[in-house]
Amino acid sequence: EYEGDRNAEGERHGHGKARLPNGDTYEGEYEHGLRSGQGTYRFKNGARYIGEYLQNKKHGKGTFFYPDGSKYEGDWMNDQRHGYGEYTYANGDTYTGEWFNHNRHGQGTYVYKETGSKYVGGWVHGSQEGEMELIHLSHRFKGKFLNGNPVGPGKYVFDIGCEQHGEYIQSEQDKGEEDEEPPLLVEPKWKPSQITKLTLWTPHGENPPSLGEASLGAVTTAEAMEEKEDSEAVEEKAAAPVDEEEKIPSTE
Repeated sequence: EYEGDRNAEGERHGHGKARLPNGDTYEGEYEHGLRSGQGTYRFKNGARYIGEYLQNKKHGKGTFFYPDGSKYEGDWMNDQRHGYGEYTYANGDTYTGEWFNHNRHGQGTYVYKETGSKYVGGWVHGSQEGEMELIHLSHRFKGKFLNGNPVGPGKYVFDIGCEQHGEYIQSEQDKGEEDEEPPLLVEPKWKPSQITKLTLWTPHGENPPSLGEASLGAVTTAEAMEEKEDSEAVEEKAAAPVDEEEKIPSTE
């Protein structure tokens, strides 16, 4: 059913209201029979889109309200989340940043509502990847992610005035079983190397001070050993891979 403006050829053109055979409804602008311009599309399942259309497809600025209570507000292209936008998930988490073909892709910030922790860095096709910073209430991790997991050299920076340097090592699989079944995913393990006073983080890497220099700073050798032991288990969990439905465990 359609009620609204038409052009000389009888096509829907201008402002109109339509009820589709599947029960969805649309009210907004038309051009030559197609949804084009500003409009509101209401789905039978309770979802709705308010924004711009181009030739029957979401294109431009728009907000989509999903049935589970989540919401996306930002750029669209060819019916896909594409450009820059903010997604608020049903559990309260938020992602603000770049999108490509419906996926988080580029630079963005993901905030975990339950813990207040934030991932700030790169994304590739929906997964955390590239230079990043994982920020918690009393400490942060700086390094790189690959396929949603921390990888290679990095450091934990603590509010008490020290840093723990090290790297994430990927555990090797038993090659004898690879031909029989796919290898299991193994979380990378944090391998600490030294604790130092605070150092500057530069885009081209850094040269942490020696342990001798660090002993003159914020922690003593004994304190450093205790901090390493106590924090090692905590940070392994803190930088564990996460997705949009999972939460970073508390680091209290």
